[in-house]
Amino acid sequence: MIKFTIPGTGSSGHIGGGILLASLLGPEAGFLTIASVLVIQCLFFADGGLLALGCNMINMGFFACFIGFPFIYKKILKSGFTPTKIMIASIVSVVISLQLGAFGVLMQPIHLAIGLVEGVLTGCVLIFIYNAKPELLVGYDGSTVKENVSVKKVALVLVIVAALIGGGLSLFASANPDGLEWSIQKVTGSTELDRSSGVSDALGSVQESTAFLPDYAFKSDSENTVGTTVSGIVGSAITLGLAALIGFGASKVKNSSNHNSKKHA
Repeated sequence: MIKFTIPGTGSSGHIGGGILLASLLGPEAGFLTIASVLVIQCLFFADGGLLALGCNMINMGFFACFIGFPFIYKKILKSGFTPTKIMIASIVSVVISLQLGAFGVLMQPIHLAIGLVEGVLTGCVLIFIYNAKPELLVGYDGSTVKENVSVKKVALVLVIVAALIGGGLSLFASANPDGLEWSIQKVTGSTELDRSSGVSDALGSVQESTAFLPDYAFKSDSENTVGTTVSGIVGSAITLGLAALIGFGASKVKNSSNHNSKKHA
């Protein structure tokens, strides 16, 4: 929902968030969170088809969490964390991750500009966390002692910012087609591809039945304002709930596995 215009192209870009999530949660949990976001967008907001869900997870989640984060971001910060290094690591890892994802759908140039913007925004968030609670950053070595700020305060700030962006700033999102839609339009003349099989039709019907805010809007909301605000806030809340549920389930499985291992030992 955070779409910004790319000058001179007639296109827009949106934030993926893979490097940001991997930097805070680790690559595995970061990938699961990206997957949760994509599932919620697909089912509840009809954004991205069910047949494209796997490709979206790979292009937007896998490359960032399992290639960009461990092999670029962490390598740049291996010798220590500073605001400058965090910004450089964010920009380089985001740009390369997006280029790898864009290569899968053959649209590199437009995603170079998108990656630069997302890299800067990612760096700004991570620098804020570094200044407030650096131990929340994956890989931080604890070499610099910071003022004792509680995790709850940092989390509260992030929740408030997410609500303001999803519920307010999203109203000013660019109306231009995003990078993928723009690329499709260049080839076919339309931003959408026609369904060409019974499977596509069947899955499209499923999506139409589950999406309560298709395209982030109420059908009766001609100005597309209330629906967008509700979508941003509700979508963020559902994502948080699903991610927490997955984390709770994973911790239960891990604890059970550790308990069984100790019993056998």
